[in-house]
Amino acid sequence: MDTASRDELLAEAVDLRTRGEAEQARERLVALADRHPQDAEVAYQTAWTHDALGLEAEAVAYYERALAGTDLSARDRLGALVGLGSTFRILGRYEEAVGTLRGGLVEFPDDGALRTFLAMALFNTEQHEEATRILLELLATTSDDPGVRAYRRAIGHYAKDLREVVQQAP
Repeated sequence: MDTASRDELLAEAVDLRTRGEAEQARERLVALADRHPQDAEVAYQTAWTHDALGLEAEAVAYYERALAGTDLSARDRLGALVGLGSTFRILGRYEEAVGTLRGGLVEFPDDGALRTFLAMALFNTEQHEEATRILLELLATTSDDPGVRAYRRAIGHYAKDLREVVQQAP
């Protein structure tokens, strides 16, 4: 199979998924992934399609294969990290979710999706304070709500230590 046919088949499968025909896309992508086992882009699209179908357990190996490769664009690598971390979380593999999402934040420190899914995984691992801190910091830095904007600095400050209490002089 030459590169052009690989590209065409991949584009057709992604188009099928985009049009809501995820099962047909999945069948094509699994076959394409079997033919191109080292192709990170094919693996990523295959993982994404499995996730779209609610087949999270099957998506994991494809996400891992995609992330092991070196030919993903930065955007797709970010998507694969979010996808794998989120998938681990929904499968109850919380520690793996936290590790994957923290690792993703090393590469993409400002990504709101990674931070949001990390907060969810931290909640699942009983790390409620860190989860809340992450979400408050994200809210303070990204919200367009006028009330949040008015208190952005205070929210960001208090997010650092939710247990802080100011002692008043008697």
